[in-house]
Amino acid sequence: MLDIKFVRENPEIVKENIKNKFQEHKLPLVDEAIDIDKKRREVQGEADNIRSERNAKSKQIGALMAQGKKEEAEAVKAEVAAKAEDLKKLEEQERELAEELKKRMMVIPNIIDKSVPIGKDDSENVEVERFGEPVVPDFEIPYHTEIMEKHNGIDLDAARDVAGNGFYYLMGDIARLHSAVISYARDFMIDRGFTYCVPPFMIRSNVVTGVMSFEEMDAMMYKIEGEDLYLIGTSEHSMIGKFINKLLDEEELPKTLTSYSPCFRKEKGAHGIEERGVYRIHQFEKQEMIVVCKPEESPMWFDKLWQNTVDLFRSLDIPVRTLECCSGDLADLKIKSVDVEAWSPRQKKYFEVGSCSNLSDAQARRLGIRVKGKDGKYFAHTLNNTVVAPPRMLIAFLENNLNEDLSVRIPEALRPYMGGKEKIG
Repeated sequence: MLDIKFVRENPEIVKENIKNKFQEHKLPLVDEAIDIDKKRREVQGEADNIRSERNAKSKQIGALMAQGKKEEAEAVKAEVAAKAEDLKKLEEQERELAEELKKRMMVIPNIIDKSVPIGKDDSENVEVERFGEPVVPDFEIPYHTEIMEKHNGIDLDAARDVAGNGFYYLMGDIARLHSAVISYARDFMIDRGFTYCVPPFMIRSNVVTGVMSFEEMDAMMYKIEGEDLYLIGTSEHSMIGKFINKLLDEEELPKTLTSYSPCFRKEKGAHGIEERGVYRIHQFEKQEMIVVCKPEESPMWFDKLWQNTVDLFRSLDIPVRTLECCSGDLADLKIKSVDVEAWSPRQKKYFEVGSCSNLSDAQARRLGIRVKGKDGKYFAHTLNNTVVAPPRMLIAFLENNLNEDLSVRIPEALRPYMGGKEKIG
């Protein structure tokens, strides 16, 4: 969420940013917000004048009573009482205008970084760099669920009977591989100095609206009926929420956390849930990383975060590339985002396995995450990135480590988490 002062002083910059995100329908919100803010400040000024006058008269009443001038004191009290109703009405106007202003400010997108390429949607994202050599073996690679079924590692039919499409049972060595990847990712991030955390898997609505846009919320979140609770779509939500309404000491920054959680997503508006795949699903597990830092340090942390994911995938012999998200593909709170994509030998192309985002102070403003520094208080910057999210990541793992006999090689880094196994099958 932007600072209303910034919007007031830079309306054309805010409008140009909206155009760059191809959200022209939001342009009227800028003038509406400025107009409402003007009225709000006028009402606030009137209310402040009455409060100031009330305080002065209260002192006057005390002085008159001390002098024994009871009748005069009562007359002044009557004046104060007469203004009380006016103040009440003004305070109600203040609340209403503040709420109307917030509604608009919550949907005006954050100002994107100058380095972000301008483009309408994800088809205009820009490749940045490749890591590792993509290889297509001289034997046919089956669809990922066929590989899993070959090793008795997945049961989609039973999951469909129990929960519907978008769910799965992982079994045997494939289930073990899934857990091994999560455990390896946890230790990988701990070794890089991040504090491990298992967060709440449900969060309240004020945290949901603090960490994401309304569009994302509607498309992703499952609400618990009868409760002010939502199932998390990613542990980033509850991890950032950990600092809600906190005043952090500057010397404590940065806060670097890595978290494990199950994740639940409606996938509303997606192209559909596959019946035979685990690429787009309603439930999965993930290792995440988040950073809360000083504003001037967030670009540096952004580069460190996506590099962590690249390094983890390369340690498992999976070629990857980074993709700069264009303006139209950025969620409203993000100022910059890079997707990490893994190589699929079967499809002969890359596909997304993680996303790294810098949200500047947008989440911090919504959640009240402030920092006490030498020169006063300011809002923190927040960043997040996927370490690894199986079972989607298992698609890349299985395809890139598959042998011709359909056995699966276990990279050396992962063997301690697989009981020393060098291969599956």
